[in-house]
Amino acid sequence: MDRCADRGWELLENGSLIRKAEEEGYDVMVTTDQNMRYQQDLTGSNLGFVVLMSTALPRVRHQTTEIRAAIEEVRPGQVREVPI
Repeated sequence: MDRCADRGWELLENGSLIRKAEEEGYDVMVTTDQNMRYQQDLTGSNLGFVVLMSTALPRVRHQTTEIRAAIEEVRPGQVREVPI
């Protein structure tokens, strides 16, 4: 698993983060930022976006099957929400 924080990515704002991920060849961005789709135009993106509807790690850990399925199914420019 790639660790973006090890590369200084944690300093990037949403628009820059999306562009950097596209440049690096990522296919999917998993986020808990429920407002990203309203703040950024994601329709032309090369990334698919999976939005986790909770930031509570214990709850997220119990939904790994659903998260994995969303990652597999999401297409570029598409947003899939995972209710947690």
